[in-house]
Amino acid sequence: MQNAPMTALAPDALLMLAVVVAWLNDTFLGQAGRRTTYLIALLSTLVAGVWFAVNAFDPQAHYFFGHMYVVDAFGSMMKAVVSLGYAVSIVYSRKYLEDRDLFRGDFFLLGMFSLLGQLVMISGNNFLTLYLGLELMSLSLYAVIALRRDVAQSNEAAMKYYVLGALASGFLLYGISMLYGATGSLDLNEVFKAVASGRINDVVLLFGVIFIVAGVAFKMGAVPFHMWVPDVYQGAPTAMTLLTGGGPKVAAFAWGLRFLVMGLLPLAVDWQEMLVIFAALSLIVGNITGIVQRNVKRMLAYSAISNMGFVLLGLVSGVVDGKTSMAASAYGSAMFYSIVYLITTLGTFGIVMLLARRDFEAETLDDFKGLNQRSPVFAFVMMIMMFSLAGVPPAVGFYAKLAVLQATMNAGLTWLAVLAVITSLFGAFYYLRIVKLMYFDEPLDTNPIKADVCNRALLAFNGVAVLVLGLVPGHLLTACLQAITHTLTL
Repeated sequence: MQNAPMTALAPDALLMLAVVVAWLNDTFLGQAGRRTTYLIALLSTLVAGVWFAVNAFDPQAHYFFGHMYVVDAFGSMMKAVVSLGYAVSIVYSRKYLEDRDLFRGDFFLLGMFSLLGQLVMISGNNFLTLYLGLELMSLSLYAVIALRRDVAQSNEAAMKYYVLGALASGFLLYGISMLYGATGSLDLNEVFKAVASGRINDVVLLFGVIFIVAGVAFKMGAVPFHMWVPDVYQGAPTAMTLLTGGGPKVAAFAWGLRFLVMGLLPLAVDWQEMLVIFAALSLIVGNITGIVQRNVKRMLAYSAISNMGFVLLGLVSGVVDGKTSMAASAYGSAMFYSIVYLITTLGTFGIVMLLARRDFEAETLDDFKGLNQRSPVFAFVMMIMMFSLAGVPPAVGFYAKLAVLQATMNAGLTWLAVLAVITSLFGAFYYLRIVKLMYFDEPLDTNPIKADVCNRALLAFNGVAVLVLGLVPGHLLTACLQAITHTLTL
């Protein structure tokens, strides 16, 4: 643990500067500067993402602003993932936005503000910082979902997300206030020490933990706090759905890890019991309810719920009988799973937006019929994404699920691992159903699929990445384990 030169904050500062420049460009140039705003958002996040990835090789933790913000290996790696994920998202979204007159500065600025909030969530080392990061991300997402003001469904989705998000924030603040009252500090390290001392009233701590776990579960979209996920996924324009269901899911996992592991690990026995229930319910509800969905985005919402159940499996497997010997492998597997989920989600929504046209949304299962006849390449990419989500080898999703299940078995939660496998078999039905429609049904739409060179190349690369990571998953998994190990031992 050491104070560091401000250069450790350089990529964060770069993104803040990019937001200011993009804002000024959009203010003074208006419509004429939209493409410049897009390029500023794209290039700045690409550069920052690579910079964060380089910083992830530094095993030291650097603290700033009175220990309220930390730059460590875990944080840098997760920030690299969400930054690059945002860059990929806006490339996939470009044509979709242009066809609907949504290609304007509002979308990119709100997306970048959301990204800044995610960075603060990932690197927060203080309850107050973590909360501010959450609100910066959430408020930006509420606004970006409602950008299409002439569509009632989008406004309804934004309102539902806003109201339920405010409720979750209230839970979180109440939990933070109780922990502050019990420990006398908002700093994660100080709270950890105070809780570990055993001199604090257990009842107060337990109530605080309950409300914080509720807030974490809501932001991850875990059952029973999942009510907003299907409606927001379906109601928001697809580009906005990707911004909501991509990087924010990774940031929510990192944010929950900061709260529960970095600050409240001595109370792991208590919060793990709650997360076990949430994980089991998420796996059951997500996989079984997804079967009856005919809307693709709503189906992907229930897929997200079930996948967050797998992430929770990693979180509940870190502490066994009061021992933390398996914590690094368990949390590392959950980190690996969240990154794999983001990569797969990007490709999936990239294909969904590719099939959409002006005044037409490719949102039903029938829209995927005969896709192989219209474009074998895009059908193959979508098939790889579905295989990954279903956990079919050689796609990387199989190894992500395997790593989490292994951690769950090592923790002695055999029944939970068996439940995960059984429910995943149900979930595989609705993923493989799309593959069947693409390859064995006649197309209802024979219009050519139009995509620029950049979009085609990126989708192809996305598909290859899911395959290559599935064939050689060791490098990414090892990087996740090392990042978690460095962070937990500092």
